[in-house]
Amino acid sequence: MSAAIDIAHHPLTHWTGPLGLPAFDAITDDQFAAVFDAALAAHVTEIDAIADNAAAPTIENTLQALELSGDALGRVSAIFWCRAGAHTNPAIQALERDIAPKMSRHFSALYMNEALFARIDALYAGSDALGLDTETSRVLEKTWKRFVKAGAKLSPEDKQRLAAIGERLASLGAQFGQNVLADEAGWSLFLDEGDDLAGLPEFLKDAMAEAAASRGQEGRYAVTLSRSIIEPFLTFSARPELRAQAHQAFTKRGENGGETDNSALVKETLALRAERARLLGYESFAAFKLDDTMAKTPQAVMALLEPVWDKARAKAAADKTELERIALAAGSNEKIAAADWRFWQEKLRAQKYAFDEAELKPYLQLDRIIAACFDVAGRLFGLVFEEKPGIAAWHEDVRVFAVKNADGSHRATFLADYFNRSSKRSGAWMSSLESGHRLGKGASPIIYNVMNFAKPPKGQPALLSMDDARTLFHEFGHALHGMLSEATWPSVSGTAVSRDFVELPSQLYEHWLTVPEILEKHALHYRTGEAMPRALLDKMLAARTFNAGFATVEFTASALVDMAYHSQADAPEDPLLFEAETLAKLSMPAEIAMRHRTPHFLHVFSGDGYSAGYYSYMWSEVLDADAFAAFEETGDVFDAATAERLRANIYAAGGTKDPVDLYTAYRGKMPSPEAMMEKRGLA
Repeated sequence: MSAAIDIAHHPLTHWTGPLGLPAFDAITDDQFAAVFDAALAAHVTEIDAIADNAAAPTIENTLQALELSGDALGRVSAIFWCRAGAHTNPAIQALERDIAPKMSRHFSALYMNEALFARIDALYAGSDALGLDTETSRVLEKTWKRFVKAGAKLSPEDKQRLAAIGERLASLGAQFGQNVLADEAGWSLFLDEGDDLAGLPEFLKDAMAEAAASRGQEGRYAVTLSRSIIEPFLTFSARPELRAQAHQAFTKRGENGGETDNSALVKETLALRAERARLLGYESFAAFKLDDTMAKTPQAVMALLEPVWDKARAKAAADKTELERIALAAGSNEKIAAADWRFWQEKLRAQKYAFDEAELKPYLQLDRIIAACFDVAGRLFGLVFEEKPGIAAWHEDVRVFAVKNADGSHRATFLADYFNRSSKRSGAWMSSLESGHRLGKGASPIIYNVMNFAKPPKGQPALLSMDDARTLFHEFGHALHGMLSEATWPSVSGTAVSRDFVELPSQLYEHWLTVPEILEKHALHYRTGEAMPRALLDKMLAARTFNAGFATVEFTASALVDMAYHSQADAPEDPLLFEAETLAKLSMPAEIAMRHRTPHFLHVFSGDGYSAGYYSYMWSEVLDADAFAAFEETGDVFDAATAERLRANIYAAGGTKDPVDLYTAYRGKMPSPEAMMEKRGLA
């Protein structure tokens, strides 16, 4: 079948749409399997040609040839994995279960190709005599390490076992993600007018009405497991029994028995990861994963997390006392449960700061927050964004933008998919259809953001919570990291940096959301067009660290459990019991749930991207607090000289240098955690 596919001209591999995009309207689900087979075969042919080259290895005929190989495979993969996350269906999910292990087999064979590794090894051993520039030298070193960590130096038997582990882990990760999506898509709590909606603000009722209508329940209201609905529901619903029902469904995703239960998958995943680490000579999977990060060791990670945990737990305990006081004053004698924390916390916020989150929402229109993102990018980096309506993408909700430099030249293409739907996995993320680079013919970045905001009724604007707005800025910060890349080599372009550095550009960008002049310009009331009153803005800024105990406990608990799982030499026999025991040792407050419990911890178990790496958000937060201070110290948060240093050393540099060197070039020194603690309200 694959022999009949002309991958040089197929719409999945030869992109003829506007702005360098695929012609999405010419792509159908039934095309993927045959094109994948043809692209995999073509890549094997390319790899064999590099490995079997009779000429002595050079940077051009080996390293560069390897970097530029597999173009067709890269293109079909980019479209497929975008679809698998953002707009899936049973056909795509069946393909995912087939393709994930097939891709793992393919790349295991590539990295265990002895002739190919011999050429890379020879280049690496003789690199001092090659006169390489810093970026090329780094790419060569990282490539060599990638081969070694993929098993290139193992015995034939161990290579075979490592390949089998990789293949099985790919299958487990795909199934894990699909199970969580099934639990999320399959649960709704339908409510009716009257007491069911007690306490709910209009914006939330509108979103719930739209969610119910999209599920065939016109005239009713649906609580779904999208964070944009369930978190405000837990915050505002005056019905504790409904809050408890919704909270249980949210925390039990992936743990409901039956076909979508992830317990067995987690157990097998942890066991295989531990075995993989042992095969490669590491004492634990965490040691294996952290070897090429800024942190380097599990001990360094714990040295950051443990002091933060102690401060967060103390702050949460103090907050709990206040919540109990306000609940008692309101006539509630019930013990505060995890489903109640957000509700009473919001009451306390209103009492302390004379406003609640519902007051902000009318001023946070999605389109205006998008404009704010673009405005900041223009002021800092000179970028201009022009929406291009009518261009086909993977779903009708996707918006397409041409991105230009200040001189009008093309910089990138940006796509944004903002609204929640049952075909989309939860969360928010950035990825690319094409990474920008200068090697060979080069390529312009094609970057996309995916969110899960509640879709408004037709004709009404989408209104965001402050958390939603921060998420949009966060993911757009990642997008800028991809769009501004000036790397030569694809493998170090954009976000191809160590996991505990990749969150710096995104978390740093969040700071500009709450710059008063940005909010005054873009936070406009959706009915009146009036700017957010300065008094409301001041109250919101004063309350920024109000929920520091809760937010830090729920995040840090997840990071600590992740590290506990992966720091063991052997996997736990019962991961969920291990989770409970770990939390008990940490004295986890019973009134706060982990942000991501094990059975739905997509960051860690739907692939190994953030496995032993969820801490990286906080590691990067140490950097981002200090990085924004560089602007504040100038007296101008858009200071041109600081912005240029930021662009050159952080957003444009990708992984071309060691992240410590890049950060030091920007700031002059590495930071300490104190600025992060102060930013969170824990100092």
